[in-house]
Amino acid sequence: MTNHQFFSLKGESQRSRIGVFDSGVGGLTVLREVYRQLPHESILYFADTARLPYGTRSKSEIIQFGFEILSWMVQQDVKMVVLACNTSDALALETLRNEFDIPILGLILPGARAAVQEGRRIGVIATPATAASNAYRRAILEIEPTAEVWQVGCPEFVPLVEQNRINDPYTKEVASQYLMPLLGQNIDTLIYGCTHYPHLSPVLQQILPLDVNLVDPAVHLVAAAAQELDLMGLKNTFPPLPTRFCVSGSPQQFAKLSVQWLGCTPLVEQINLPAVPYFVKSLEAVD
Repeated sequence: MTNHQFFSLKGESQRSRIGVFDSGVGGLTVLREVYRQLPHESILYFADTARLPYGTRSKSEIIQFGFEILSWMVQQDVKMVVLACNTSDALALETLRNEFDIPILGLILPGARAAVQEGRRIGVIATPATAASNAYRRAILEIEPTAEVWQVGCPEFVPLVEQNRINDPYTKEVASQYLMPLLGQNIDTLIYGCTHYPHLSPVLQQILPLDVNLVDPAVHLVAAAAQELDLMGLKNTFPPLPTRFCVSGSPQQFAKLSVQWLGCTPLVEQINLPAVPYFVKSLEAVD
């Protein structure tokens, strides 16, 4: 290969998009961080809205969904995938890394590292699947064995965000119930263990004491992604392409809901993911 061909290929790889996926609009909190920290990168955002919420799904289902989404993203020539979904990170990250040859980054390890820098009495609000997996507790205690960790599964939060009910009095009522056991433990730090939850910040901050440190793993995940792109020489030095938004459910519904966080109405495509039924067989021993 000539030097010219090598630099041409490298340029093409730099120009490739970063794939970001979540079950719905939660991943937009990660996307906002990508825009802030990596303004030159082009993004492919996929929301699996036809199958949300992920937080009540089994491990084998989450791995299956992740495999289908990443198979499609690889076909779209992404250079990296960011799991903007804590449930997918908790239940599927290691399996997906073994199946694909591109960098795949999750939220939990960067979030855990950030939390132990803030305090030692750490609360985690997450989907039931993420809370039950103990992924945050394990990651935190591996980094800081003296930390104490309490986790609460919050099944109603994702549907409330997806239904645009953030300002409902009912949402504050539910949030108070979820936070009560954590406040009873005098936590000094709270991790948003689901990317939908920063959308609920105005509600949560009305309930939490001012001295509780809030950790949004998205900030730290994107910093890790920036570092990885640097190490691999894949940071884009060309003008970015417009973000491509894709969903498995209703494009209109996603566009209408996401406008308040994006500041504009996105053009959204509906995608039928490739079926990969053969993979289910290899998952029988997972649950």
